[in-house]
Amino acid sequence: MRGGWAGHQPVACTELFRDFLIGHGFTVRTAETLEVYEDASALAAADLIIQCWTRGGFTAEQEDGLVERVRSGAGFMGWHGGVLAVGYEAARYQYMVGGRFLCHPGDLIDYTVDVPGDHPITAGLSGFAVHTEQYYCHVDPSLEVLATTTFRGEHGAPETAGVVMPVAWTRRFGRGRVFVSTLGHSPADLLVPEVRTLTERGMLWSANVP
Repeated sequence: MRGGWAGHQPVACTELFRDFLIGHGFTVRTAETLEVYEDASALAAADLIIQCWTRGGFTAEQEDGLVERVRSGAGFMGWHGGVLAVGYEAARYQYMVGGRFLCHPGDLIDYTVDVPGDHPITAGLSGFAVHTEQYYCHVDPSLEVLATTTFRGEHGAPETAGVVMPVAWTRRFGRGRVFVSTLGHSPADLLVPEVRTLTERGMLWSANVP
């Protein structure tokens, strides 16, 4: 599922992972309208839903279709605004995802991503540097946090100083698995080796592929 605001280059970003998914045995179907979430047959056939759609909102039927398919066992994953800056009025969607974007002080900046724990998605990864938007989000306290970043209170947002913010997390939702990463503003961000590894492993984990 891709589309919405063109500034996040949803086509270019999602195409980066097509060959990876096919190589792991997935049949890839691309949808470029949110109406696919009203298509019961398409949803039933989906083992993994990758969403890259920034801005806009869901109809009640679209929200229900997506949320109930994930609850019944489909994996759901995505990155950056494609999952965190859409559907602000959709409470069930927000609850499923476990977070929502608020702001990114300073826009494109240098910062560090820390990997504090041990999880199959982050195995072998350690802290790494990025130059991109540092997402400040509201997040659910029940998330399993895989990576974090610490805000320094700069760029006109002194109240953020010392805040440790989740960068990537997982969530169990009914029988489904959810993975979210705040990294992925552009194709260049997704090509950073650590980010690409995190994203690809998030796809496999969400789909419950060993």
